[in-house]
Amino acid sequence: MRLERRENVPLTVVAAAPLAAILAALVLAAGLIGAAGVNPLEAYGQMLRGALGSKLAVTEMLTRATPLILTGLAAAVAFRARLWNIGAEGQFFLGALTTAWIGHSLALPGTLGIAVLMACGLAAGALLLAGPAFVKLRFGVDEVVTTLLLNFIAILFVSMMIEGPLRDPLAFGWPQSVPVDNAYRLPDLIARTRLHVGLLVAIAVAGIIWLVLARTVFGVETRAAGLNARAAAFAGISLPRTLMGVALVSGALAGLAGSIEVMGVTGGVTTSMSPGFGYAGIVVAMLAALHPAGVVAAAVFVATVFVGADAMSRASGVPSFIADVIVALSLLTMLVALLFTTYRIRR
Repeated sequence: MRLERRENVPLTVVAAAPLAAILAALVLAAGLIGAAGVNPLEAYGQMLRGALGSKLAVTEMLTRATPLILTGLAAAVAFRARLWNIGAEGQFFLGALTTAWIGHSLALPGTLGIAVLMACGLAAGALLLAGPAFVKLRFGVDEVVTTLLLNFIAILFVSMMIEGPLRDPLAFGWPQSVPVDNAYRLPDLIARTRLHVGLLVAIAVAGIIWLVLARTVFGVETRAAGLNARAAAFAGISLPRTLMGVALVSGALAGLAGSIEVMGVTGGVTTSMSPGFGYAGIVVAMLAALHPAGVVAAAVFVATVFVGADAMSRASGVPSFIADVIVALSLLTMLVALLFTTYRIRR
């Protein structure tokens, strides 16, 4: 038995791989739910009702999906060029902190100020990934290690700032940053819910990223660098320039996620504002097979699991940590699905 690379992968196989991976993850997680003494079908029904069973549930799910779309895009763009950005969590926090800091005292009209603050979040995230990209290109340092470790450095820096010079004096001792001015809060999409126009921004960004990757020279160079770096260099593509450009775009997307979360949901920064958006973005990107359009659907699935798991936990007593298990299993099963999408078994 051996693995043989497929010359042509049918579109139906590509489309079926994420669905098969999700189904396999749910089947595997059902064993754990059953071990907790709960009927898995009833538990999954409660999960769906908790995430999709009412207007409030749907809006909460979409609110959770908004940063996941952007961190998923950040991972997808980087991974396409084989730049393994594991630091979206730190880039998210740095974008959020920069937005809160500047947005607290910015004196610009509302719409212009929002655009400026988003640009600041973009710049902060891009800057944080530019360092690991530079040392990778200059010294060959593995970016998996540097980006992962920078997550902890960035979060500790945020913690220092919100307990020091950027601490909100009106937070009654709670470690929270100064808030952005109310003029720069993103408008609600639906009244009396937390769903904000950041969702539309995230979807629009996904469309822009798809156009860039599919219809521009930069997109072709990014794909070429990811498929075969030596062949790309032989064809005249500047790998340092391409990879640095990819790093700036990827970090900027994660920083934008933090910026939108502050202006749309939290108003300020706390170290608990992210339940792991940066890490979950990796799962979103893999479930989407690194396709920008698929990222939106994958983010909705992951958000459904997280929001629905809380409701399932309250209704059945199954620990809400089952959501982390399902998401992790989805990543593992997707990797297996991608293996059999790319290769076939030959006797």
